[in-house]
Amino acid sequence: MDKRQLRKSIKALVAQLSTEDKLREANKVFGHIEKTSAFAQSHNVMIFSSLPDELPTSHIIERWAKNKNVYLPRVSGDDIEVIKYEPGSLKKGSFNILEPTGTPLSDLSILDLIIVPGVAFDRKGNRCGRGKGYYDRFLSQTRATTIAVCFHCQLVESLPTEPHDIPAQYIVTSKFHTI
Repeated sequence: MDKRQLRKSIKALVAQLSTEDKLREANKVFGHIEKTSAFAQSHNVMIFSSLPDELPTSHIIERWAKNKNVYLPRVSGDDIEVIKYEPGSLKKGSFNILEPTGTPLSDLSILDLIIVPGVAFDRKGNRCGRGKGYYDRFLSQTRATTIAVCFHCQLVESLPTEPHDIPAQYIVTSKFHTI
């Protein structure tokens, strides 16, 4: 199955999940992350504003921002800019994603932990994104610990990969994790 077909198949599976199922899985995934040493030792965490077919993150962003510096991505042309989250500062941006306003982070090396979204993942951390390469370009510039998160139905046996693909170091679903 090629990536285009895979995206369509996975999106159909996610569409079958109820809002309650999505929240339940998100709470398990982020609850597990919060128990890891990678999270405990991090001060500067990047996470994403979720789309309807991704693990819901708004409540996690708020919770984590109480004790950590939380950063969110903003699309700028073909790239991701990273901006510190400030409550009330989000507005709809590219692709109808809530994005932060403010000045982009100039030193990506301060990021300790990056929570990575995607359409599908395999157990090796390979990811299939939305097809534009934003996260692959971005992750190639960082050295932070990367944790891919998804609904369990987004975890597949293996994914086709390309030389430019950047796998996540760890993956967490509600039923599987590598950390």
